[in-house]
Amino acid sequence: MDEIFLKVHEVSKNFVGVPALHKVSFTLKKGSVHALCGENGAGKSTLMNILMGSLLRDSGEIFLHGKPISFTSPKQALAAGISIIEQELSPIPEMSIAENIFLGREPKKIGLFIDYNYLNKHAKVILGQMGVDIDPKVKMKHLKIAQIQLVEIAKALSYNSDILIMDEPTSALGEKEVDKLFEVIQKIKDRGKSVIYISHRLQEVFTIADEITVLRDGKWIGSGKKSEFNKMQLINMMIGRELEGEYVKKNIPQEETALEVSHLSRKKEFENINFNVKKGEIVGVFGLMGSGRSELFDSLFGVTRYSQGKIYLHGKQIHIAKPKDAVLAGLAYITEDRKKSGLVLNRSVADNITISSLKRFTKFGLINSKDERTAVSMLIEEFQIKAFSAGQLVKTLSGGNQQKVVFGRWVLTNPKILLLDEPTRGIDVGAKREIYKFMSSYASQGNSIIMISSELPEILGMSDRVIVFKEGQVSGILQRKEANQEKLMCLAT
Repeated sequence: MDEIFLKVHEVSKNFVGVPALHKVSFTLKKGSVHALCGENGAGKSTLMNILMGSLLRDSGEIFLHGKPISFTSPKQALAAGISIIEQELSPIPEMSIAENIFLGREPKKIGLFIDYNYLNKHAKVILGQMGVDIDPKVKMKHLKIAQIQLVEIAKALSYNSDILIMDEPTSALGEKEVDKLFEVIQKIKDRGKSVIYISHRLQEVFTIADEITVLRDGKWIGSGKKSEFNKMQLINMMIGRELEGEYVKKNIPQEETALEVSHLSRKKEFENINFNVKKGEIVGVFGLMGSGRSELFDSLFGVTRYSQGKIYLHGKQIHIAKPKDAVLAGLAYITEDRKKSGLVLNRSVADNITISSLKRFTKFGLINSKDERTAVSMLIEEFQIKAFSAGQLVKTLSGGNQQKVVFGRWVLTNPKILLLDEPTRGIDVGAKREIYKFMSSYASQGNSIIMISSELPEILGMSDRVIVFKEGQVSGILQRKEANQEKLMCLAT
């Protein structure tokens, strides 16, 4: 455990004169997990990109097995025994799972043709190590985001590297899949290999890490053994200030029912779903991957059509055949994959905020630019979106700020019911608290929220009631005062 695999010494990196990293140092020991913690924009991903050769450092030194290294491409890093699971998933949709896992390393027969039998067989073995039972011949475009995440993990494991960088590897996973991943990480450690683990889920950090390094604003704040930290101390080091409390919960549910779902079904996805949501209430939805949670939201918002059942809004039955119907009825939907279905990455912050509300600023076919700018400025301020200007491309923002842009867009439509699918996936504790603050304020105004989350502490911290899904059905509904982790997991499994 004392042998040092990797040493980073005072590494710095600037972008157009703006420091992204300033003299950052840490060491990674053999057979250990070193957690790298910090808010969005702290420099974690920049440092990992330097390690992988995707970026060149401006100064500092990096040593691998005691020898200085300076990779200029990921190919060099992989050859040296360093691989990465990146936060931003980038599968090739039209290729199969097996082809994605072994892309560029396909086994050949007769030296020319791809050996698909071996390719699929080997991919199935690696997926099996992750506890994933998916046909490796299935195309990536047919997978849900959590399954894509598992395939990306399997791909990184297939390199059998000495050092595995995991950048938010559990952001789309449920509790069961996370437990399986931790078993895999333990096996990696047992083989004398090491992991650099980046996660905003601090509960995971304290479960899996041996050592911790904290970055803030591109600077090294501190390093040490896990036993030298506690959760609140770690949060304060990450954000540079005292955090009043992780969750903001001030809303009080009213007696009046805002939304009622009666016997809603969709073939092979969910069956006979019944629940209601009160005005001013936050209802949490918990379940394992594939339990039908997101599929229900898709049907509620008209992305897919439910096969039977009824939806009532304020006591009146409504028919939702497409998303436009849902928006007109007063619903808004923040999906689990902001990059795929939530944002137009090559457009500005302003364009992304107003894209669903242009009619509000249009008269006689012309957009009132002054009113549009005023609305955008108000939402940037309300959600504390960190951008150089409203014209900045949204793809250049951190994950947390991108998520705030999505919230801003839907708030501008003035919805009464907000559907949130993993609303804090892959964002830091500071940004999470700002979203929790908004949720509490929004519900306090008599609006309603239904929130899917795979994070049990988040479900318990923000929900007034919790609906638990299992295999496409509701297995239980718990009041806030009776809900705990054990009961929820029992109902989900």
